[in-house]
Amino acid sequence: MAKKRLFLLDAYALIFRGYYAFIKNPRINSKGMDTSAVLGFMNSLLEVIKKEKPDHLAVCFDKGGSADRTEMFPEYKANRDETPEAIRIAVPIIQELIKAMNIPCIEKAGYEADDIIGTLAKKAEQQGYMTYMVTPDKDYAQLVSENIFMYRPARMGNGIEIWGIPEVQAKFGVERPEQVIDFLGMMGDSVDNIPGLPGVGEKTAMKFLNQFGSMEELLANTDQLKGKMKEKVEANAELGLLSKKLARIMLDVPVEFHEQDFEMCDPDFEKVNELFQELEFRRMAENLMKIFDKDKSLQTAAAEPASANGQTNLFAVADDNASTKTTVINSYITAETHPHLYQSVTSPVARKLLLEKLLLQKEVCFDTETTSLKSLEASLVGIAFSWEPGKGYYVVVPEDKEEAQAITEEFRPFFENEEITKIGQNLKYDIKVLSNYDINVKGSIFDTMIAHYLINPDMRHNMNVLAETYLNYQPIAIETLIGKKGKNQKSMRTVPVENQTEYAVEDADITLQLKETFAPELEEREANKLFEKVEAPLVKVLADMEIEGISVNKEYLGTLSEALKTDIAELEKSIFEQAGEEFNLSSPKQLGPILFDKLKLVDKPKKTKTGQYSTAEDVLSYLAKDHKIIEDILSWRSLNKLLNTYVDALPNEINPNTGKIHTVYSQAVAATGRLSSNNPNLQNIPIRTERGRQVRKAFIPRSEEYTILAADYSQIELRIIAALSEEENMISAFKHGEDIHAATAAKVFNVALEEVTREQRSNAKTVNFGIIYGVSAFGLSNQTSLNVTESKELIETYYGTYPKLKDYISKQVHFAEDHGYVETVLGRRRYLPDINSQNRTVKGAAERNAVNAPIQGSAADIIKLAMINIHKRLKEDNYKTKMLLQVHDELVFDTYKPELEKVQSMIKYEMENAYKLSVPLDVEIGMGNDWLEAH
Repeated sequence: MAKKRLFLLDAYALIFRGYYAFIKNPRINSKGMDTSAVLGFMNSLLEVIKKEKPDHLAVCFDKGGSADRTEMFPEYKANRDETPEAIRIAVPIIQELIKAMNIPCIEKAGYEADDIIGTLAKKAEQQGYMTYMVTPDKDYAQLVSENIFMYRPARMGNGIEIWGIPEVQAKFGVERPEQVIDFLGMMGDSVDNIPGLPGVGEKTAMKFLNQFGSMEELLANTDQLKGKMKEKVEANAELGLLSKKLARIMLDVPVEFHEQDFEMCDPDFEKVNELFQELEFRRMAENLMKIFDKDKSLQTAAAEPASANGQTNLFAVADDNASTKTTVINSYITAETHPHLYQSVTSPVARKLLLEKLLLQKEVCFDTETTSLKSLEASLVGIAFSWEPGKGYYVVVPEDKEEAQAITEEFRPFFENEEITKIGQNLKYDIKVLSNYDINVKGSIFDTMIAHYLINPDMRHNMNVLAETYLNYQPIAIETLIGKKGKNQKSMRTVPVENQTEYAVEDADITLQLKETFAPELEEREANKLFEKVEAPLVKVLADMEIEGISVNKEYLGTLSEALKTDIAELEKSIFEQAGEEFNLSSPKQLGPILFDKLKLVDKPKKTKTGQYSTAEDVLSYLAKDHKIIEDILSWRSLNKLLNTYVDALPNEINPNTGKIHTVYSQAVAATGRLSSNNPNLQNIPIRTERGRQVRKAFIPRSEEYTILAADYSQIELRIIAALSEEENMISAFKHGEDIHAATAAKVFNVALEEVTREQRSNAKTVNFGIIYGVSAFGLSNQTSLNVTESKELIETYYGTYPKLKDYISKQVHFAEDHGYVETVLGRRRYLPDINSQNRTVKGAAERNAVNAPIQGSAADIIKLAMINIHKRLKEDNYKTKMLLQVHDELVFDTYKPELEKVQSMIKYEMENAYKLSVPLDVEIGMGNDWLEAH
């Protein structure tokens, strides 16, 4: 008979791992809670259950640390940072979820999880079990035996690893897994603050074990060692023995393995789903049902739950005769469980009646169904309309172009009616699709995606997430109609009309109801003016810019590609000569040993969590000024990225119908309010290098009658911080048109303005911009020729020169601590849930955001206002000139030459007067036959 299998999960190891997996993109729910740690852990737990179908399972927690180890060595784990607040909040929730899943949750005061797992694993082994210790922690390797394995969860694209005896032997260079204790004792462990033997690293520990077999044998035979190593080992023998004791996992914790207590059984689905709903884990509820092979429609009698976020259930049907209601176990309402009336509109008479009804409304939600996600290449399949909850209509649009145009034309009076508010989710897409049919959407708009972005900028904004979170409603999945993404995915046109109708009108219906939810929320958060005056009007501005597109010189890109390939080949040759051998430059595994083992560029090279040498950009940049090979490697990387991301990729982005590139702007991504650009991203073209700047040369006017005009705000962020801080010295410099960096250098270095050196100006410039991002003395020393002491003095002198700046920074942090957010000049809020965190690192990051978010956000607000005003003037005065691109603080235009003088004057005026500050805004304008020449 096959042995029974026990899985023991190391809770904290998986919780920390889950939290940091989302560190760059934390999962924040609509209540502002960081759910990353809970989500990460639950993903690991459910993955184990799904993949392994264990017979027995338990989750083990630390409780109060290891009393014995701390008694032996008070500094044990003393160097650890304080647990992030999000994890402290997550642990009781995770324990509640584990209990609701009917899984044993084991902890013992004074013991660590690895000791509990070690004890249980050995006891289970005696009862004939195969035990899998689910953890990424390598220390557990000492416990591996014929029946005990390490189960390392998948991470960063790598699959699950199961370590048995052969894997441990290979990984640590040992004969027996228990020698891992000696290995850890010899080399120490910086994470747990186990000292180890000074001077002994991973390779030396392996060598000693191969030679002596154990710590004790090493210490008994130090006469076989030489030089300083002999001295160090002999002088620290007691420290080595102590380190071995600290590294040994205890196997005598007072816990018992009674197999019936560990048996896998069904969770309390109702309780688990209630917790999932509160956390807003929408997909996890479905996954749970699938994993335990339960029918999704499983019913349970219960009082009807309140929907998420305290919103009224808009689809609820009153039932006066029943005290309880039957609810699907996942708690979401669906198309199958709520009454609705969605009608297909296929005849000319029906369309005429629908149009008459549409024209009587004050506001209508509409949604297009198309053949493609690329709006400018998409054809209409149908249009859904809804103006009353639970009701809507779907106009079918045929494939024939002439018929499609004629049917769309019938609805021009609605779309171009200035008096009817158009509601939608990501309306820019629909506006662009309708432009393919020469329909111009007019009147005010309400975009639910943009509205939610202002309400909760850190959450996701797609319609399904919003419907589930705010309406407790789970929409029909598109995959059920056309299949999953990929070459076999069908077109919406192949879907039966009745299914199209249900899907499309549901979208319009739900979006209409989201509008009713978000409108009062905008008002409550005082974001309605920002929405109505800036973000909503900007949707149409961006749509026009994207529709227009920008012309590209394809031949020039081909020439630049060849030049880059030559540069890259020359750099490779230089790098290989300096290294003394050829290797794969793209492989950190090969590059690290060349730089740090062979060339020994630094004494103590930084390593990644997997034990590899780190060759990340920040690590190499620090070394570049001292080592030409590093400088060449960074240049090689930069040129390769330029070639692959832009020069060779841009021709593939040219629209076959227009011959132009049409980037897509996203309003609802950056929490600061900045726009982002995709397909292709034209905002990240590097312009600090000569080759990077040359990419801009590829962007050209549409014809010889036009020229490229680039208008750029000069030092807008510094002007904003001067105005917001009311710092007179900075304000005066800007008002008198002085070079702010030279003016700062003159004051900080106490020299006359005309005597400021280039290096002094450069250092002052670094501080000027660095202050916004909370630059430290160490950070400044990395960016300049100054050492840390000089950098510290410069920062202190800088604050002494601009005292109100320091006061402003302090006020911003205090405001954030009191209110939980900061805001821009237009009232755009950046919520900072970690501003009062007890974790110094986490709080520090929130404090930096408290300072830079209002500055970055205000700059974003101001350029958006300028774009709206310029777009309006270009339309009203019937200019042929078109606004094409926005790149941070710069606007790019395709300017009709006869209009040049008027347009240039108008653009400069509108940008400089978009918002009045106590500091004048200054705009620099350039023109040329390409973007590079204009900039």
